[in-house]
Amino acid sequence: MNKARVFILCATIAVVTAAFAQAPTYKLGRPATAEEIRKRDISVAPDGAGLPAGHGTVTQGRRDYQTLCANCHGDRGEGMLQYPALVGGQGTLRSKNAVKTVGSYWPYATTVWDYIHRTMPYARPGSLTPNETYAVTAFILFLNGIVDEKAELNEKTLPRVKMPNREGFVGDPRPDVLTGKVDK
Repeated sequence: MNKARVFILCATIAVVTAAFAQAPTYKLGRPATAEEIRKRDISVAPDGAGLPAGHGTVTQGRRDYQTLCANCHGDRGEGMLQYPALVGGQGTLRSKNAVKTVGSYWPYATTVWDYIHRTMPYARPGSLTPNETYAVTAFILFLNGIVDEKAELNEKTLPRVKMPNREGFVGDPRPDVLTGKVDK
């Protein structure tokens, strides 16, 4: 066999293998619907850009937290078993035994909201409404002494919450990170 035939045979095998690798073989899942994509297609920035309309109070959050969160994170956010504490740890970050919680580590309240909204509750991630998310966020921030018991959070007030560790992170100066656009 000459080199040209070997090359053609190898190229054909590579193309056929790549084609089979792209084909769905297990028939699991389905393409996401436009509505499913719309529900998940959010980006919440530290300044609050991207937060949906909604509101929640500490009182509402206490109720929602007890129903949706306390089984894993404890009645007062102390953490249970493998689930992390959400409360405490202030003043420990520079120690050998740093305790990273919402109140000690997280730099922006908007990031707390975004994380809760996308990933909680554990058994049904992404199932909370914006109002439930604002309320649970308010309650967790209250437990950490960051907002008072009368606080109502919404898309305007949440970005103004000053987290204790806001200055504890170094900004990323890359242009694509600052603007979200990649220069070509």
